[in-house]
Parts: sequence; structure tokens; C-alpha cells
Amino acid sequence: MISEKQFEKELSIIIANAIREDVGDGDHSSLACIPYDAVGEAKLLVKDGGIIAGVDFAKQVFDFVDSTLEVEVLIPDGNKVKYGDIVFYVSGLSQSILKAERLVLNAMQRMSAIATKTNKFVQLLEGTNTKILDTRKTTPGIRALEKWAVKIGGGENHRFALYDMIMLKDNHIDFAGGITNAIKATKAYLKDHKLHLKIIVEARNLNEIEEILKSGGIHRILIDNFNFEDTKKAVALIGDHCQTESSGGITLETARKYAECGVDFVSTGAITHSVYNMDLSLKAVEF
Repeated sequence: MISEKQFEKELSIIIANAIREDVGDGDHSSLACIPYDAVGEAKLLVKDGGIIAGVDFAKQVFDFVDSTLEVEVLIPDGNKVKYGDIVFYVSGLSQSILKAERLVLNAMQRMSAIATKTNKFVQLLEGTNTKILDTRKTTPGIRALEKWAVKIGGGENHRFALYDMIMLKDNHIDFAGGITNAIKATKAYLKDHKLHLKIIVEARNLNEIEEILKSGGIHRILIDNFNFEDTKKAVALIGDHCQTESSGGITLETARKYAECGVDFVSTGAITHSVYNMDLSLKAVEF
């Protein structure tokens, strides 16, 4: 997994690029009609229900745009919200609030939707020893935000990107000439480059699981697109040799059944790529 320092760097890049994209050479709508020294206050209003996420990110955005802006948080990240709730107030220069508005809303609406859907999976898995994992099926450029939202919703992060974990999937295996060849080459590569990365290997059937186990040194086996009965057999076969993860078409309807097969993790791209943004708005507070 990436370090906290790397993660913070990703957030800084997201903010700088988003403000560049949205503001360009100036917010001319605000510059045209609002005095530069005018001050005001706005509230983050919830118009939906679910798990709020992105409050801490919003604070970073406001600070980037104008460090003199003050934020009063009423409902922190990870809490349930309902229609009519006020999450925070932000006060300071009116032009600065408006400059940050769209990035704050876009990010929080997306993050809250992801946190909300993730939390539904978390609740479904209560009472089992199985955790919900995200994937790399994220929106290009804002992966850090979406994976952050998964954590806020109670889920766990898979690898962040291609550089922080080895994951040998079907194409890697086929291009490498089979499972044994792929694992052998990977171990040699890691040794030659003095890298200490965990290895996950995807299995398409029980025979492939047996072949993976013979190679040894694997952190987790990805039990991909197995039915429930074969998943149980796979878990029994793997035992305590390494971690287990079910993937492929995991939904709210099937997640619990896979968890009851005894896997350590279930992973799904749906918690990041198939969500409906939470309805939020930033409204000026009238004095």
C-alpha cells in the first residue's frame, strides 16, 4: 500500500489540477459582480440520505484556495446524514468560497455516494470474518478520493496502483506461459530489483489453485468467478497457506453468500464505478 506521504501528494495533485481546470485565469463571474473584500458564509446542505464523506477533503480545498477561510464542521466524515442536515459552515472572502465551491461539491457528492454504497456491503458482511475490498476500477485522476471514500464507508483498500503490489491475473499468466512460469519469473524479478511487494495470483479453477499452492510464497489467491460450491472447496484447499479473496460479479445480492464460504475478502468495482452521487449543495447564509 502507498504511504501516507504519497497519499497526501496525490491529494495535492488532485486539488491543484482541479482548480486549474475549473478556475483557469480567474472566476470572472465572481470577479465581475462581487467586491474583492466582500465576506460571507455558506453552508453545506444535505438533500439526500447516506454516509457523508469528503469533509476533510473540503477543508483542504478551502485552505488551498484561501488559507483565511474558516470551516466549522458539524457532521464529520463517516456519519449518517439525512435530508436537511447541515454538514459544515465556511466563512471568509465570498470570492474564495465561490472559487472552491464546485470542486468541494463534485468531490463530496462522489465520495459520499461511494462511502454509502461501501457501507451497505459492510453491513451485509456483519457477523462474518470477511471484509469488502475496492479495486482499481476508479475514475482516472481521482483514485485517491474514491479509495479514501471506501475507507470512510468502512471498507478496505486493495492495492492503490500497479506499483505497490504484484497481482498476476489471467492475462499475465497466459502471456507468461502459465502459472508456475509467472510466479517463478515474478519472484526472480522482485529479488533482482530488491523489491518487497506482496504477490496475489488469480485462479480460474481448482486445478490452478493447486498449482499456485505448489509454488509457495503467495500472499493471497484471487478466487475469480467461482460459484459458491467451488468457492467453499477452494477455501478448504487453501486453508492457512495464504489469504483468500472472491472477485468477479460480486453484488449486494451475492456478497454475503461468498463471505459465508469463508473467504477473507470479497472485492468489487461496483463500490467505485457504479454509484449515484449524493445530492449536496453549498448555499449562502443570509444575514
